[in-house]
Amino acid sequence: MYETISSPLNYGGLRLKNRIIFAPTTMGLPQEAYLERMRRIAAGGCAMIIIGDVPVLPHGFGPSLYSRKGMAFYRAVADVVHREGCMLCAQLHQTDSDFKAMLKYVPGVVTKRISMEELRPLLNRQVGPYITGLPEKKVAQITDAFGQAAQLAVEAGFDMVQVHGDRMCGSFSSALFNHRADRYGGTPANRARFAVDAVSAIRRRLPQLPIDYKLAVRQEEPHYGNAGVLVSELPVFVPLLEEAGVTSFHVTLANHGELSDTIPPKNHPQFGAEGCFLPFCRRVKELTSLPVCGVGGLTDPGFVEEQLKAGRMDCAAMSRQLIADPDWPNKVLSGRGEEIRRCVRCNKECLGGMMAHRGVHCIYEDR
Repeated sequence: MYETISSPLNYGGLRLKNRIIFAPTTMGLPQEAYLERMRRIAAGGCAMIIIGDVPVLPHGFGPSLYSRKGMAFYRAVADVVHREGCMLCAQLHQTDSDFKAMLKYVPGVVTKRISMEELRPLLNRQVGPYITGLPEKKVAQITDAFGQAAQLAVEAGFDMVQVHGDRMCGSFSSALFNHRADRYGGTPANRARFAVDAVSAIRRRLPQLPIDYKLAVRQEEPHYGNAGVLVSELPVFVPLLEEAGVTSFHVTLANHGELSDTIPPKNHPQFGAEGCFLPFCRRVKELTSLPVCGVGGLTDPGFVEEQLKAGRMDCAAMSRQLIADPDWPNKVLSGRGEEIRRCVRCNKECLGGMMAHRGVHCIYEDR
């Protein structure tokens, strides 16, 4: 019944056993709970898990590939995931937060005069000046570090890397943030240069490694997303990234707006429907022959099968649905689709748990 979902795929050089991927997600859980969550999702039958926000530089948010403790953590993740027959991808992430600019907000956050919801737009205001003012020498150091981070990720046990095309890559890509007058700014091709250089740095060190690219698309009319690439700019960005060495694309909405836009609830005015970001995915499919992964409120196996079979996407990435029911793939592929615990996209304990520093959970959980 779900022949396409169950069929294997050569995903940019990596063989996936089926078409379901766990999308990169900031979980905010203690290590033991995190490892168990990853094990359960892997055991549920998905083909690959993407670990979100793996820092490119030695000093960043999250476990570091450059430290013994960080490497031990990532090796533990690789062990539990691989043991369940699941592939593992590291999302290489470079923040675009200006740490010096952040310092002035620390007292307000500590005293709770500034909530996390209020802090986000304050930090986003600093992105443009930070990106525009970074010295070229520093930019080159950062893009080169993507290569070293990818090499370390492979040593830690990852099968693939994904370049996080939002955050610093996305901010360099966006004319809303990038006001540079050098070779990294101005035209779409120049604004693509940071991402192209990051991918090229990986390809130079690791000629055979599959490289996924999280392609963040911003929308106008109505406006959603501030970083990333306009739909009209995709014909420039996609070929340049492909030429640099990208082997697959993971297409979604650009960030640096409300989190409820990139993680939209069921009642979202623009992105409430199943497969809400797939129009972006379909546009990328028109521009490349590489595999393209779609994401955005995917819960219904019939809908997913239809989109895959029609060639509108090659893989389906899910986060909230696999948190609600890690066994979604196994249930679908064994003919037990009626047993699925459907994500209702309420955002209460997933996005809500993250914002309240409880970690990502689900209303279905008994905690």
